[in-house]
This record gives sequence, C-alpha cells and structure tokens, in this order.
Amino acid sequence: MEDQLAQSELDELWRFDDPMASAERFAMAAAEPRRSEVVRAELETQRARALGLQARFEEAEALLESLEPAQGRLQIRILLERGRLRNTEGRPEEAIPLFEEALALARREEETFLAVDAAHMLAIADPGRSEQWTEEAFADLAATSDHRTWRWAVVLHNNRGWALFEAREPSAALAEFERALEAAERFGTADQRFAARWSLARCLRELGQLDAATALQRRLAEERPDDPDVAAELASLTDGTPTIES
Repeated sequence: MEDQLAQSELDELWRFDDPMASAERFAMAAAEPRRSEVVRAELETQRARALGLQARFEEAEALLESLEPAQGRLQIRILLERGRLRNTEGRPEEAIPLFEEALALARREEETFLAVDAAHMLAIADPGRSEQWTEEAFADLAATSDHRTWRWAVVLHNNRGWALFEAREPSAALAEFERALEAAERFGTADQRFAARWSLARCLRELGQLDAATALQRRLAEERPDDPDVAAELASLTDGTPTIES
C-alpha cells in the first residue's frame, strides 16, 4: 500500500469546474480497499475541499473533524482545507491563522508543495501582506527542483498580476503576466498556458496596445472557438476603443 497520496493522482481526480463530480471521485477513490488509512484520509481532505466549493460548509467541516487527530502531511492538509473553508465562507480572519499553522508545519515536515500552497492562500486571505506571502512562496519554491511543484509559479505570478491590474498598475501587471506565461510554458498545463495568454492579452488592451491584444486573442479563438472569455475580449477590442478607465 502507498504511504502517501501522489500529487499526480490528485491532479487526475480534481475538476475544479465541477466540484460535485470531484467529490464523488474522491469518495470512490477513498473507498478502494487497496488504500492505506492515511491515503484514504488524504483523499477525504480533498473531498472536503470539493464540498466547500459547493458551499456545503458544515458537511465539509464534519468530514475534516472525522480525520483527527492527525499529524504530519495529513495534518497540513486538514489545516489547509479548514482554512479554505473559512476563507470561502467570507471569514478570512479565521482562515489566516490556519494557513499560518499549515505553512509552519509544512516547512518543518519539508513538504514544499504544501508550504507553497499555504503561502499562496495567505496571499489571498491576507491582502494587506499579500506581497510578503507571495515572496515567501517563491522562497520556498527556490528550494526545490520538482517540476510539478514549480507549477505554482504560474499561479503566483498570475495572482500578483491581477492584484496589480486591479490596483490600476497595468505596466507592472504586464510584467507579472509575462512571467506567468513563461512559467506556464515551462511547467504548466495546456489550460494554464491558455489562461496566461488570455491574461496577457487583457492587460495589453488595458495599456492601449490594441493590435497586439487583438492578434493574441484571435490566436486563442482559433485554439478554442467557443471560449466565452475570448469572445468577450474580441468584442471589446472590435466594438470600441477601450481605455484604462473603461
């Protein structure tokens, strides 16, 4: 029996755009008799996450409670998912200490992937210190050569880019979106590469670089003709002349 859950299996089971189906897949995987107790428990933490995405907060919390007491990797996952539940419920002040505890424990256990996850969640839940938490996530990343763990760089640069974009700093945002695309091309999935190019094009439109933005969105439209976000951007680019105030 395996003694811990492989991230590659988690990647296969997760469909973030369909949390109901994801919860069912995690339940089925946890019920397989070949699983060790700790791996079943890890799978259940992800089922709790999927329940949270469906706003089934009490059910998710009860599931996490049923997995305790825990230690090591499992305890990190419980802390992370409990924090995500609080944050999704609109209670970030309760989520922050849970993420901080998860980060500290992940570092002690040398679980770099989970440490970066915790730091990235802190950057979301604690916007006043978002830059600090993002830098800490990058510092943790620098200690590993694992290709899958480095996929976090796509998320970190993208999140920082949108924070700058929303703060009306599009030039700085563009640099982050370019870094996100570079990371996506090196480490990311096809979906991440597509999303990174879309974000880059959106930022180019904000900066008034309309020809470059249009060309990039048209290439994305060729790749995925039915994508509604691409269609909306092309409509904005062709129906008017957007400005940074629009």
